[in-house]
Amino acid sequence: MRPALLVIAKAPVAGRVKTRLCPPCTPGQAARLARAALEDTLAAADGVRSCGRRVLVLDGAPGPWLPPGWEVVAQRGDGLAARLAAAFACAGGPALLVGMDTPQVTAARLDAGLAALARTDAVLGPAPDGGYWAIGLRAPAAAVFDGVPMSVAGTGAAQRRRLDALGLRTALLAPLRDVDTITDARAVAAAAPEGRFAAELAALAPGLVAA
Repeated sequence: MRPALLVIAKAPVAGRVKTRLCPPCTPGQAARLARAALEDTLAAADGVRSCGRRVLVLDGAPGPWLPPGWEVVAQRGDGLAARLAAAFACAGGPALLVGMDTPQVTAARLDAGLAALARTDAVLGPAPDGGYWAIGLRAPAAAVFDGVPMSVAGTGAAQRRRLDALGLRTALLAPLRDVDTITDARAVAAAAPEGRFAAELAALAPGLVAA
């Protein structure tokens, strides 16, 4: 069975996404950046040839930003840990999951994650802020996320300890910075200047783009 590629995301609706960008962004500007980040992520995933299903695990309703060929399933569960566990349960087999906060991700990076997963039990892609941008499991297991605090500085380390505690061999992927703040947005846009995210950031007021 070829592994599934999962993208977990919120629909880019003003006031519901990227709220940590406000200020300096308005809710509408933050939603535009979120949509661009999601479009870049989906485009990178579309370039992957080593996966089977492509599944968008979505909080909200799909829009015109969704490319053809994607399955869409609703997020389920109370809290991010439960929603991650439900996403892997939906895959029903090996899967690599990423969020919408790293629009600089490339198809090559995702292929590398899937290749690593074929050789081990789990993969984890750390983020510089202490979280992680990707997680892959050879087999779904809700226990992987038990007791892991989400969206805090120690999330990545706690997730790695949990994988180790379950006896899962884990490969680490190259780190990627995720977009939480406007400083992150500028850095990520600079790292991927040809992407939709960089173009959208550049289209905003110049004061938002400059450091």
